[in-house]
Amino acid sequence: MFAPLTSVCARRSKRILNKVVVLEDIFKLSIYNESISSRSFSVVPRESLQNHRSLSPKLLQLNIPHKESVRYAQSTPINTIIMFVPQQEAWVVERMGRFNRILQPGLNFLVPIVDKVKYVQSLKELAIDIPKQSAITLDNVTLNIDGVLYLRVVDPYKASYGVEDPEFAITQLAQTTMRSELGKISLDSVFRERESLNFAIVEAINKASNAWGIDCLRYEIRDIRLPQRVNEAMQMQVEAERKKRAAILESEGIREADINVAEGKKRARILSSEAEKTEQINRAQGEASAILAKADARARSLHVIADSLLQKRGSNAASLLIAEQYVSAFSKLAKTGNTLILPSNTNDVSSMVAQALAIYKNISPTNSDKPLSEAVVDDHKDWAEYISDDEECKVEIAKSQPDSTSIQHATIENLELDKENK
Repeated sequence: MFAPLTSVCARRSKRILNKVVVLEDIFKLSIYNESISSRSFSVVPRESLQNHRSLSPKLLQLNIPHKESVRYAQSTPINTIIMFVPQQEAWVVERMGRFNRILQPGLNFLVPIVDKVKYVQSLKELAIDIPKQSAITLDNVTLNIDGVLYLRVVDPYKASYGVEDPEFAITQLAQTTMRSELGKISLDSVFRERESLNFAIVEAINKASNAWGIDCLRYEIRDIRLPQRVNEAMQMQVEAERKKRAAILESEGIREADINVAEGKKRARILSSEAEKTEQINRAQGEASAILAKADARARSLHVIADSLLQKRGSNAASLLIAEQYVSAFSKLAKTGNTLILPSNTNDVSSMVAQALAIYKNISPTNSDKPLSEAVVDDHKDWAEYISDDEECKVEIAKSQPDSTSIQHATIENLELDKENK
């Protein structure tokens, strides 16, 4: 009769003990959660729950979603008369279910049973992970993108009563805004205009989050993943661009080399022409110096000849010299060519000598009556010789003595007279 009763009592007591253990574990978990973070919604890694030895296995066997992290609402502080609010926190107090005031950091007092701390808001800057999501760009390229959102609670009242879950609302708003902004630009602009995209997302979030008492400070795109085909196409594009740059650099190098070679040839030609010019100038100067030297020597020789002709019997020596030059020139003319211009009486030597003397005398008829000193050309540039002695040089000598023997006797007499004069 009492056996069934004892078994029922044992089962009930066992159930009560299990419930007490679970409640104790939940209390420990809330304390552990509060020690991890003071945010309104703290993130507790699942591994830390698995490694927490103070929790019972039954609590760990609860139906917890299999995610990387699990969010737990922070427990509000126990209502006491004296409350110490930490720095950079705002506690929202309700009195009899209605909003009463916001406790500032420091010492505060509450009315027991009537006042209750309903919400705890952190005024620090918070960083929220934006999950990965797919978006389509303006050029119809699908990509996966995630980011990090930085925000701060500026109005604890609006953050507590304006939205049920501020963090979830901000996350969803950031995702939708990022999707809409990515649809306005192309894939190349996503990489090139990253900062402008972040700024546009922040502006769009702030327009909606002002009613929630939250200020979005900045948004940073963390990772962009492209489809495999698009990634391969971009790699090929990068390789083609690099090949193009290499070809351009190579062509520029060839052009610079050709320019350098042309410049070298140009400078070589300029230097060669300058050297040739200098050589011609030096040669001309040398020839001019040689001509001047020859002219000077010729002038001096003319002076000597003129001085010699002024002496006695000088005209006879000049006549003999001209006759010898005439005969020598005629003999050279006969050696060099087949066509000859001969005088009419080639057999008459006396007539040839007489003709040479006549040519010598008639070179300048106007100067035949002048003395020899006045007949010499100024500056020693005139190569003719003038003789004014009519008594010693007569053309009638050749006419009166046409015989060659008489010419030879006259020549011998002239040479003997010259020797006596010397």
